[in-house]
Amino acid sequence: MLNVKACIFDLDGVIVDTARHHFAAWQALANELVIPFTEEDNEQLKGVSRVDSLEYILRKGNLILDSATKLQLMDKKNALYLGLAESTTSVDVLDGIVPLMDEMADSKIQIGLGSSSKNARMILKKLDLIHRFDTIVDGNNITLSKPDPEVFLKAAKAMDVSPEHCLVFEDAQSGIEAAKTGGFPVVGVGSGLETAHASFESLNGLSLEGIIGKLDFSQ
Repeated sequence: MLNVKACIFDLDGVIVDTARHHFAAWQALANELVIPFTEEDNEQLKGVSRVDSLEYILRKGNLILDSATKLQLMDKKNALYLGLAESTTSVDVLDGIVPLMDEMADSKIQIGLGSSSKNARMILKKLDLIHRFDTIVDGNNITLSKPDPEVFLKAAKAMDVSPEHCLVFEDAQSGIEAAKTGGFPVVGVGSGLETAHASFESLNGLSLEGIIGKLDFSQ
């Protein structure tokens, strides 16, 4: 069985579901630019950085803007998102996360965050989870977004654990690709993530030992 010394969690869709807030904020911005933006489009932005998300929308609308305007739009989107996320509390933590983290703490397994979000620390504080993390690597610490493995590699290095002993939890295909490229075992959380070494619709009711036992490295 895999010797897990650390676990690295993505934030949105794994620890908390703020996807609806991101969708509403991006849709409001797209509407302002007269570019259609659907829930299917929002799915394409899972695990993607803010700048790459904006570029996706601009490509969809065949719109070319200068760097200063892009920065203004990203700031506007972030302000919209923060306003919507202001109501986040500990009750929004997804089912199964706290028991898993309790199990990791009891087993002296380090816990890290690997997220493209620049608001990760703020969200973790609102969820009353920030004290559980040994390291946090987010959009403020990286230059390359998923599927590049930079965010996970930096988290593993900060915990002084090699990738093969760090179990990653991800809800996006780009994150699964990033983890596998970096040499990490990865668990997919949600549907359509069969390329992960193990995948579950939800982490609710699962133990870390049970998850590790389901890992399939033939993927």
